[in-house]
Amino acid sequence: RPVLTPCIGVCTLDPAGYCDGCFRSGDEIGDWLSMADKQRQYIMDVVLPAREARLFEDKSPQDASL
Repeated sequence: RPVLTPCIGVCTLDPAGYCDGCFRSGDEIGDWLSMADKQRQYIMDVVLPAREARLFEDKSPQDASL
């Protein structure tokens, strides 16, 4: 059976060590196949959306009106 994955084929790590495509850390990517399905699902449902939001927040201009 296929392994559940958030990978979209954009496999480059940003300077902070997170994938530009799926937002997983290098360690998460490396450990992915050894994780239980529930652990992978939790990361995909909870961790990655929060990380994506935080990363985009960190990259947005602080005050666009300047």
